[in-house]
Amino acid sequence: MTPRRLLLLATAALLPQVAQAQQRGIRTTPRTPLLIPGKTTLFQRVILRPGATLHAQPSAPQGSPLAGFTVAHVYARRDGWIEIGREADGQVQGWVREDRAIDWRHTMVGAFTNPAGRERAMFLRDADALRGLLASPTMTQDAVALRAAAGQPGSPVLALEPETFIDIQRNFYLLPILEAETVQRRDGTQMRALEVISAPAELRQAPTQADPSRLRDFRGGVVFVIDSTVSMQPYIDRTREAIRRIVARIGDTAVRDNFRFGMVAYRADISARPALEYVTRLVAAPDLSQPPAAILPALESVRAATVSTEQFDEDAIAGLRVAIDQVDWSAFGGRYVVLITDAGALDATDPKSQTRLGIPEIKALAEARGVALFAIHLQTPEGRANHAQARAQYTELTRYGAAGSLYFPVEGGSPAGFERVVNGLTNALFRQVADTVGRPVGGVEPARTPEAERMAQQIEIVATAMRLAYLGREGGTTAPDVVRSFTTDRDLRDPTLAALDVRVLLTRNQLSDLSQALTRILDAGLAGRTDPRSFFGQLRAAFAATARDPARLGNLARVGQALGEYLDGLPYQSLVMELSEQEWLAMGAAAQRELINGIEAKLRLYQEFAARPDLWVTLDGRPGGEAFFPVPLEALP
Repeated sequence: MTPRRLLLLATAALLPQVAQAQQRGIRTTPRTPLLIPGKTTLFQRVILRPGATLHAQPSAPQGSPLAGFTVAHVYARRDGWIEIGREADGQVQGWVREDRAIDWRHTMVGAFTNPAGRERAMFLRDADALRGLLASPTMTQDAVALRAAAGQPGSPVLALEPETFIDIQRNFYLLPILEAETVQRRDGTQMRALEVISAPAELRQAPTQADPSRLRDFRGGVVFVIDSTVSMQPYIDRTREAIRRIVARIGDTAVRDNFRFGMVAYRADISARPALEYVTRLVAAPDLSQPPAAILPALESVRAATVSTEQFDEDAIAGLRVAIDQVDWSAFGGRYVVLITDAGALDATDPKSQTRLGIPEIKALAEARGVALFAIHLQTPEGRANHAQARAQYTELTRYGAAGSLYFPVEGGSPAGFERVVNGLTNALFRQVADTVGRPVGGVEPARTPEAERMAQQIEIVATAMRLAYLGREGGTTAPDVVRSFTTDRDLRDPTLAALDVRVLLTRNQLSDLSQALTRILDAGLAGRTDPRSFFGQLRAAFAATARDPARLGNLARVGQALGEYLDGLPYQSLVMELSEQEWLAMGAAAQRELINGIEAKLRLYQEFAARPDLWVTLDGRPGGEAFFPVPLEALP
């Protein structure tokens, strides 16, 4: 629904109250919250400290208690008091003391990454302690000593990250970031120093991963996304055989209710070659209501195409999207998707791509669903010219925290080599689920080669991450119960690993405005293909025609001026935001085209965000409140 449509509906709903108020001679102009100084669209928000009380007037003696960490809009400030309201709809609640509230200029929040394979994040008492730690040449050793002293009197450590994983997309929590600065270490590593407030809605005892009773109902689902083009029949057969072996090993054992397979087949665009039959096909979804062997007849129907595709790359991203979107992953703690192909993936700019999504976008959708992506790449002689591109795509696609890249090439593409890889991967995933639920099954071959051992080690990290995420969901794990503290977004043992993702809470209107702004930039870029010098002129004209302050955008000096104020000052580097006319002209045609293609891919990702109501949240969980999407910094333009 458009903002204009929403405004019309809201106006219609208010008409009876307006008429009554006018009859009584009451002023009916709706109130709006105060703007952040220097901003024209951003309202002041505060986070209430525990112990804040609400009063009818400033200095009124009687007050009612308010829930700590509540987020409110500021409507007025007077003599050390602020007038607040939950929403920006003009409805005020009353007054609170200014010292019982903390200003929250940016709607930035922290989101824990899965702690498997890294150290738990520490929250320190003051900024100097954190800066000293990040600047120390012995940071890793210093962090070990700090962590060991956590909980002792006088320790600078206020709290540790929960042992289990809190998935912000499934169990939203509020970890507001008040300030963020980038610290450059002597070795070149960049780490963000963050001032945060921890705001769990309800403090619960976090379950530990060592508690076996909580894992008995853990279930694992593996969906193979398999290229079924003309060259793939030997690999389809061996994948089917790997599944059949595991199904036979499950038999009537105790683990038969904890593991299921699924399969998606994909090819490429059929408009010019209808004999290809389909772009994607959900062959079978992992179904816990059926016995494990129920999938086998459906797998028998998968056959390689009888005609070749137009180009060597296939629509792998379309197949992955089916596995991510059309499988009900909510019943599974272990969520694994295995891509099997001998070709690269059509990128977001290819007109034959069904989804028009790129590798970063499909990876972001998988992360939002809690799905781990694997890739088995058949490096056949026929595809030699395509190998480097496909390797780069799938290496990036399958990066998974401390596990690294879950990319497994099969040199030469030999069916026998593929059989070893697919059997090793399938066995390792099944063994992890069986061990997790405490019901190990015999007959599963252990890793015997260095490659198989490396795969088993990586899958152990992924499986640990899945267990931690499952325990966090089932146990309702919350953020640490601290008020204000300082932490970093990187792992102190291995700064190449993220401990906290920085995200920005965008409203539906903000995401819509951002999409519209990017659309205008995209249109200007496409219109200026023949004459790049016209790009900024096109931008100025497009934004000035729709802006409240046309003069300001008529003098557009950098692209970021045309985007929302909520992006100003965020701690991320953006080529688009800082792009000036001189830099645009100096880029050259290839770099200009790459930038425009990136904007187009971001637009499609925002459409995916908007289409997923289950991933939108309200700050206090109340129905009808303003909804936000926690957009990762990396997904911003």
